[in-house]
Amino acid sequence: MTRYFAFIVWMISSSAVFAEVVVPTRTIRANSIITEVDVGTKPGHVANGFDRVVDVIGQEAKTTLYAGRPIHVDSIGPPALVTRNQIVSLRFQTAGLIITTEGRSLERGGVGDRVRIMNLTSRATLFGQIQPDGSVQVQN
Repeated sequence: MTRYFAFIVWMISSSAVFAEVVVPTRTIRANSIITEVDVGTKPGHVANGFDRVVDVIGQEAKTTLYAGRPIHVDSIGPPALVTRNQIVSLRFQTAGLIITTEGRSLERGGVGDRVRIMNLTSRATLFGQIQPDGSVQVQN
């Protein structure tokens, strides 16, 4: 019986899988772009964390990331293209009609984010989606 128990303990301990988790090597402030020197790995596993450094590099910290603590999926995101109060190009397109004007961003966001924009001509507040070129596509 003791041999059987010892065998089971040995099987469990030898079959343990060691994973790595991505952690900051220094404190990274919110809205900072993460670079190669900012992150490393340490042994461990986090359910909603990253296990590859390449998935984190180039992303923007949404919250302050502290050295040695795992980086969670919801703590980072794509870098913001549009900042608050930035003048952006607004584009409305429907049935062959294209209207382009300028607006002021009332929010900060990255590609694909829906933000509030104030049309500088009419002073109306609109919603639009940020495009890869930094313009905002307004929907009706």
